Amino acid sequence: MTEQIKKNHRTIIILALMTIIPFSYAWYLTTEPDFRPGATNKGELIIPVITTERVELAGIDQFSINNIDELKGHWLMLNIIPTEQCNKVCADAIHATKQLRLMLNKDLTRTRRAVIIMQGKQESSFQPWWDADDRLIKVKPSVALADKIKKQLGGNIAEGVLILMDPLGNLMMQYPSGFDPYAVKSDLKKLLRISQIG
Repeated sequence: MTEQIKKNHRTIIILALMTIIPFSYAWYLTTEPDFRPGATNKGELIIPVITTERVELAGIDQFSINNIDELKGHWLMLNIIPTEQCNKVCADAIHATKQLRLMLNKDLTRTRRAVIIMQGKQESSFQPWWDADDRLIKVKPSVALADKIKKQLGGNIAEGVLILMDPLGNLMMQYPSGFDPYAVKSDLKKLLRISQIG
């Protein structure tokens, strides 16, 4: 009889612990909002996301003006050109996103590429790749959006920075200058797998 009572006590204690431990963990998470267990993303999440409106990006050449609607409803890889000249680091980053998009295989149609030109007009003849990359959408941000991007990336934006935008127009992840295209591919594949939009 005493053996049965001990067994019952053990069962009650185990059940109590099974209830208390998850509740305590959940309570801890509410008091530590910055806690992110086991993050697997390679890029840096933009918290809070930067929301944009379609009208905040304007095409700067005829192809971009004609195809600006392609930006809506797709996952976007946005290369930032911070200065009036796109140096080698900047050009390499833009080329990397071109290759990266091709690596996405069947998900290629769910993504688009664009460059955001922060200042100057970037005349079409300023570098040979500019005209050769005939699927690249070139846009200029509104003053308000440019300010948000500068605030997020810091006053002096480094050449070769990449930002991911979701199909709803939220800037949600960033990669530093010299980013690894395979790391971006890994993040994009996960986002495309779980995304119900775009």
